[in-house]
Amino acid sequence: MSSEEGKLFVGGLNFNTDEQALEDHFSSFGPISEVVVVKDRETQRSRGFGFITFTNPEHASDAMRAMNGESLDGRQIRVDHAGKSARGSRGGAFGGRGRSYSRGGGDQGYGSGRYDSRPGGYGWVWAV
Repeated sequence: MSSEEGKLFVGGLNFNTDEQALEDHFSSFGPISEVVVVKDRETQRSRGFGFITFTNPEHASDAMRAMNGESLDGRQIRVDHAGKSARGSRGGAFGGRGRSYSRGGGDQGYGSGRYDSRPGGYGWVWAV
């Protein structure tokens, strides 16, 4: 069993939330082996997301179900298993923009894009 099975991604963090606050908020679900809040290399400010690794993958799943969409330090957080993208398959820096091919003719250029203005949205979303 790898530690990756018990690793969760936590997004939408308040920029003032640190590792200790994150651990305190999730520790009721079980023993935690690692907590990381990802920081900008140059400014050392939080980038608004992090990772929590539970020693037991079942505890991670329980925490994910209970905490996804909950509030932490005034922000609604997103919790998912690490390595899984909430947007489906991973694209490049521009949300997976690519060629769109269809059998029925029509536009054979880039996929149609729309701007996602929801809170926590990712900006331009491209249909591929």
